[in-house]
Amino acid sequence: MANLLTDRAFWVNYWESKKGLAVRLPSNYLFHRQLADVIEQNQVKTAIELGGFPGYYAVFLKKYFKLDVTLLDYFVHPPVVKELLEKNNLTEQDIHIIETDLFNYTPEKQYDLVLSCGLIEHFNDTADIINRHIAFVKPGGTLYITLPNFKAVNGWFQKKFDKENYDKHNIDSMNPALLQKICEDAGLKNVKSGYFGRFSVWLENEDQKSTGVRVFKKAVWLAGKIFTRIIPFESKNLSPYIILEAKKN
Repeated sequence: MANLLTDRAFWVNYWESKKGLAVRLPSNYLFHRQLADVIEQNQVKTAIELGGFPGYYAVFLKKYFKLDVTLLDYFVHPPVVKELLEKNNLTEQDIHIIETDLFNYTPEKQYDLVLSCGLIEHFNDTADIINRHIAFVKPGGTLYITLPNFKAVNGWFQKKFDKENYDKHNIDSMNPALLQKICEDAGLKNVKSGYFGRFSVWLENEDQKSTGVRVFKKAVWLAGKIFTRIIPFESKNLSPYIILEAKKN
């Protein structure tokens, strides 16, 4: 599919390269406050995480908010999910899993909350992938999408030191105004789209990088953290993430 910037082989290799995937998720996991607000304000009972293997957010929502959760992804390795669940005092019965190609799947049900974190930027057609999310949202439900902001310092870092990973991302999708327009054109309401986080940089499989790169990355990370602590703000040039939130009529 021309829309894809990645394929199954990429994701198999990506996840097989990862170590220690089964972790105990803390109550202050990334985006926890924003998700808590969405759940409380909208009385969310059901949620689906799209493209989320190994299911960190599905597990997080089950563990701390007791939601009825589903994980849908193109690639799911059950032993990893099982170990992640056990680490968080959950069982395989606590999460529904759908392993399928999102582009060949018609939702069998809709959910109060449809979320993805780090998915839509792997597709060339941003409107198409967002509309596929919307198909899972119940009337009155909430769409919640996060993605990295590679137009910031972190993007320069990725392009400079991990070009292969950088090229797997649609940089044009990292535009809050574009994301808002797509949702508004799709008929969603209460659309909010903007930058999140003051500063951060990261590298995939950092332990495989040279000592010089790792030292430089740590120095940039520290300098950015100090600067944004003194002058706290969120911006296109520094913020590491973008958040999109919208309601379905």
